[in-house]
Amino acid sequence: MKHDPLTVFTAWQSPLGAMTLAATPRGLSGVWFDGQRHGPDTSKWRRDPAHPVLQAAIQQLGAYFDGQRTAFDLPLDLESGTPFQQQVWQALLGIAPGATTSYGSLSAAIGKPAAVRALGAAVGRNPVSIVVPCHRVVGADGSLTGYAGGLERKTALLALEGAAFSPAPHH
Repeated sequence: MKHDPLTVFTAWQSPLGAMTLAATPRGLSGVWFDGQRHGPDTSKWRRDPAHPVLQAAIQQLGAYFDGQRTAFDLPLDLESGTPFQQQVWQALLGIAPGATTSYGSLSAAIGKPAAVRALGAAVGRNPVSIVVPCHRVVGADGSLTGYAGGLERKTALLALEGAAFSPAPHH
């Protein structure tokens, strides 16, 4: 991930745990649960809790968790990813609230049906959790599979949205 040197960030306590939100001059560039896989190194970023995009993201995420919002209206900056990752992240934005899709269906939708594993890796590196709804991608059988923020959070997000899914298999 190549992050803009002008990235600013703030912390926010969501109902599912502490989060870090980041923005660049182009828009919201990150929403991560603290401690999740592929989280950012914020040491070179400036903390700016008053940044208007971060304030708007916190307000909209709060409304989402309160069940008052199903979609987000925020400028996004997804330029930290490769062109393929950006294509996958854009495709995630097309999954409606309360709906799910499989990795195979999503790879077919972007015209790369053989790229399921690469697509899965790109979904897992989505830097803008919740807003870019990677939690809506499930296994081919409808089961919950990997989520960088943890399967408990994926389950909670899908339940909040009223999505139909199969519980994660227990090992």
